[in-house]
Amino acid sequence: MKQSQLFTKTRREAPKDEVSKNAQLLIRAGFVHKEMAGVYSYLPLGLRVLNKIVGIIREELDKVGAQEMLMTTLQQKDVWETTGRWDDTVVDDWFKTTLKSGSELGLAFTHEEALTNIMRTYVSSYKDLPIYAYQFQTKFRNEMRAKSGIMRGKEFLMKDLYDFSINKAEHDKFYERMKDVYMNIFTRVGLGDRTYLTMSSGGSFSKYSFEFQTVTDAGEDVIIYDPEKRVSINKDDYSDEIFADFGLRKEDFNFKEAKSVEVGDIYTLGEKYSKALGLTYKDKEGVECSVYMGSYGIGVPRLMGTIVEVFSDTKGIVWPESVAPFRVHLVEIMSDNADVHAEAAELYRELTEAGVEVLWDDRDARAGEKFADSDLIGIPLRVVVSEKTLAAGKFECVNRATGKTEHKSTSELIGHLTA
Repeated sequence: MKQSQLFTKTRREAPKDEVSKNAQLLIRAGFVHKEMAGVYSYLPLGLRVLNKIVGIIREELDKVGAQEMLMTTLQQKDVWETTGRWDDTVVDDWFKTTLKSGSELGLAFTHEEALTNIMRTYVSSYKDLPIYAYQFQTKFRNEMRAKSGIMRGKEFLMKDLYDFSINKAEHDKFYERMKDVYMNIFTRVGLGDRTYLTMSSGGSFSKYSFEFQTVTDAGEDVIIYDPEKRVSINKDDYSDEIFADFGLRKEDFNFKEAKSVEVGDIYTLGEKYSKALGLTYKDKEGVECSVYMGSYGIGVPRLMGTIVEVFSDTKGIVWPESVAPFRVHLVEIMSDNADVHAEAAELYRELTEAGVEVLWDDRDARAGEKFADSDLIGIPLRVVVSEKTLAAGKFECVNRATGKTEHKSTSELIGHLTA
């Protein structure tokens, strides 16, 4: 993509009412546009990052046999009344609306009820199970604490997966597999070394559940964690009891305390929703049984915002290569020498044909402005084409994360990027 054709522009300042670092940088760099508190539009650069994250999650879920679908946001009142979650005193962050006919509808904040209701059509025998279904879908939550940028929004893209199993034993096997799947996801987006599987209260579903917490000063949670043994506990939970229940001794760990962001969670739902909505199957003996369920969530914008909080410096964002909007930022230093532009155009063509994603800064702007914008946008590798590099016969290649500068010919650069 040519940067001159990108309709977004960088800006010196973020909105004065934006206090979170992730939103400040993403707005300034032209990745998102703030509509109102907790509501953001994803611009071309931001959507590319969001789609990269979605692609990684999708690949890891497909490996374990999960099936992707897409459910409606509009929710029927009667379905949610069966589980008691339509009541505003039970769930206080509903967005609800009324149709012209007078019927009430809700905008989904999660989809346990909706998918359980769907599965009643397709599950009747033990032979139909297990089913692992997931979606990437917009959720709506009437969030009062919308001050963490894209990490806590009123409208956001969520990956929610649900398992439908014949019993607890079958569910537990998948539940354990999902711990590894989630860690694979967080490792691939660059957060693996600071993300911990965290023991936490299970709420109304089970005594305990697991969250995935990423250590960052931007976090609203606090965990205690052992970085070597990779053990972590939500500070609010709970107590000596949790160590005993998991067969652990507190004195065996060297715990540190840190702020953290919950980037994912996995819950055992048991038979709560299947019993309420009548989702049953007949076992081998013909006995009717309730389906055993689990829920697994990742807020995609929250994950994106956490990446920005972790990978940024005083100059701007430092995207990990796996989720960067482009792999190379080709910066052409404007010159009266027509050969400089021709060299930049040829390099852009060759990189693109080699399958390398390139943002070509072909704008008529000063070198200092281009370098500042490049640092702010945070693409992993900046390749500079100028009269100086033209004379040397090699391009200046700057690693955004380390600042290391190398000089490479076209063949060396393409070889490095396609190895």
